[in-house]
Amino acid sequence: RKHITARTHICFRPKMAAFGKIVRLAHKFITAPQAGSHGFCNVIKLGTFCRTVVWPIVPSLAFYQYIRQKDEDYFATELLYYMSGSKDHAAFYDTSRVGGSGHWRLMQDLEAIRSAANPE
Repeated sequence: RKHITARTHICFRPKMAAFGKIVRLAHKFITAPQAGSHGFCNVIKLGTFCRTVVWPIVPSLAFYQYIRQKDEDYFATELLYYMSGSKDHAAFYDTSRVGGSGHWRLMQDLEAIRSAANPE
């Protein structure tokens, strides 16, 4: 078992002192805009802008991106089904499965997990 000596503690002091200075600087950077009345008004203006402009746009933009990605995924699945020449659409996307587990890749992954968990 290694004993902790005074020399071991000394090598950590400069690192912790530098870390403390970084934390202090970050705190000053965050609290400095509120130092005067003009800065406080700017913080209120920025908050009002975020509440009225940014927050209404962010969820709708995120939902739009989600829909575009889903559409791209389904198009890729449909294209794979078409190019395979198969007539069994359930092999690529089974609508009778619960949740999103009907996708062909998820079905393959779930089957791999099932076969590893229940060796025959």
